[in-house]
Amino acid sequence: MAGPARKLSRGSFTRKGHNNSVVLQAGRRNTFTANASYLTGEEWAYVRETTTGSTVPRRQLGRYLRELRGRARLTVRAAAAELEWSETKIWRIETGQTPLRSLDTEAMCKIYGASEEVTEYLKTLSKKTREQGWWHAYGEAVPDGFGLYIGLEEAVSSIDWYESDLVPGLFQTEDYARQIIRSHHPRIPEDVLQSRVELRASRQNLLTRVTARPTISALLNEAILRRPIGDMSVMLRQLDHLADLSQLDTVTVRVVPFAAGMHQGLLSGPFMVMHFPELGSRESEPPVVHTEGLVGELFLDKPSEIARYSAAFQDMSGRALDERDSLLLIRQAKKELRP
Repeated sequence: MAGPARKLSRGSFTRKGHNNSVVLQAGRRNTFTANASYLTGEEWAYVRETTTGSTVPRRQLGRYLRELRGRARLTVRAAAAELEWSETKIWRIETGQTPLRSLDTEAMCKIYGASEEVTEYLKTLSKKTREQGWWHAYGEAVPDGFGLYIGLEEAVSSIDWYESDLVPGLFQTEDYARQIIRSHHPRIPEDVLQSRVELRASRQNLLTRVTARPTISALLNEAILRRPIGDMSVMLRQLDHLADLSQLDTVTVRVVPFAAGMHQGLLSGPFMVMHFPELGSRESEPPVVHTEGLVGELFLDKPSEIARYSAAFQDMSGRALDERDSLLLIRQAKKELRP
């Protein structure tokens, strides 16, 4: 029988079997009424009170402006010509890639024929798009474009995560993370390397934070347990850490064994499906699929894409070991590492 998990050094947590769930409470505001499906009072409270940084507000504002443009039957090219902007700028705004000044929001609302009430509401939202998250303090240690991912990660209510080759970033020890980062960037200065390791460790606070703690369902290819990263001591500590994390009530770690044979993860590669808190009858943000490769990251949010990756996750979930047998395999892999 496996022994008790060691207490994590970072923050407090609840072990499986203990009822200490945290319910997101958003203060109510008067529901915003308009001829489009903009934020309700509850949703606005969520944006104001529970997100860190500007990622979610940027995505929301961009989506609402895209809806307005569509209702006005304007193409991106026509809107850009009216505003005397580039088409690229319109695209970056609508996809949440950039903050937006209130004056620019007002100009877009004007050519789209938005009401005064809608315009004022979106101008207020635009101010949130310029706020910086805690990760901006790490400066150049944050890779280009990675702030968008961290902002989404901070706002999730749950993640369905499949990894094929490496321990997920949120589950990595500092020594394991250091090996991965140095391998990916062989010439990285030591101070930047250390900052990136610390950034990764800081992201892990969401696993044990007191409020709005997300649920993480992770499926790991067995190869992750077997592939040595760094020396034996690095892997031993990493496997111990995985075993500890599997005891959190909001974290599920299951292994897809070699014996599972062919499965969807062999075709998809690593990915995660990110879900956001429900406010009323729908999520505050549409689900997002995130994948990462050698040359960058990809965010997918079309319903057909979400459905395909969700189906792949369910396929692998049906082939994975249960939590108990996964923990036993993690401990067995640790034993086999020792000479």
